[in-house]
Amino acid sequence: MEVDFAHFAALDIRVGTILAAQFFEKALRPAFQLKIDFGEIGQLQSSAQLTQRYTAESLIGLQIVAVINFPAKRIAGFRSECLVLGATNEQGDVVLMHPGFPVPNGWKLA
Repeated sequence: MEVDFAHFAALDIRVGTILAAQFFEKALRPAFQLKIDFGEIGQLQSSAQLTQRYTAESLIGLQIVAVINFPAKRIAGFRSECLVLGATNEQGDVVLMHPGFPVPNGWKLA
């Protein structure tokens, strides 16, 4: 399916740093609850199914890329406020997307 540039430009995709991560006990599929710093935008939380490749401890301090302007979603009582982006395969193995160099939190994908 093709989308025009206006649809892509409507996404607010930003760089943030994971401040906290913990295993999400109530999730139906194994996941982490993340707290992410997006600089001047503030801190947002997300539920992310990253347990095949990452531990909670290994996520803390990582810069990631996320869509921050989707509506919040309730997942097992948890308010997920952004969508962390990653590449995945059919088995659900996820590799997080990140900037190639450290950048200030809140930088926008262009």
